[in-house]
Amino acid sequence: MGRRGLADKGDSTRGRILDEAVRIASRDGLGGLSIGVLAAALDMSKSGLFAHFGSKEALQIATLEHAAARVRERTAPGAQLPPGPERVRFLFRAIQGWIDDPGLPGGCPITGACIEFDDRDGPVREALTGLQRRSTERSMALFAEFADPGQDLEQLAFEFRAICLAYHHAARMLREPRAGDWARNALESLIEKARRPTAGA
Repeated sequence: MGRRGLADKGDSTRGRILDEAVRIASRDGLGGLSIGVLAAALDMSKSGLFAHFGSKEALQIATLEHAAARVRERTAPGAQLPPGPERVRFLFRAIQGWIDDPGLPGGCPITGACIEFDDRDGPVREALTGLQRRSTERSMALFAEFADPGQDLEQLAFEFRAICLAYHHAARMLREPRAGDWARNALESLIEKARRPTAGA
């Protein structure tokens, strides 16, 4: 097998490992994810996994980045839509699908990790902060495509995240059947607000 084949095999193995890590982090929290737990779930040796990641902290960060990459895969087709509100709607539907994914037994592992690590300093929190800031920047860019120039894009992105978090809580924690309708209504109100001319602008 050539170098390219070995690299592809290594990438495939790492992807399979991280898919399982995302599932465990969703179910048990990022703090419940360790090389030992993951090795047992995959029927692999700890030494083999240690060679991939080197430490529990590195595994946790890689898991977060893999989860974020999976979200981006879901949201990427929205770039094919014409600039405007439909891109924001698509982004929400993609995030909603991620939250509802049956392969995530405890919901979004990134959301769970934000609660776990919000008051813990260190590399994991820094990785989470970076992911959240980049997510905010992407939301701001989508709203900027159609929002009135006087609107505060950071405020719009903040409210968009609030809708996503509220949907996660209502759908996963409360098992509220109306959660999707409530979230879509809130999103339409936010889109209308974004378009509205700002007084004095």
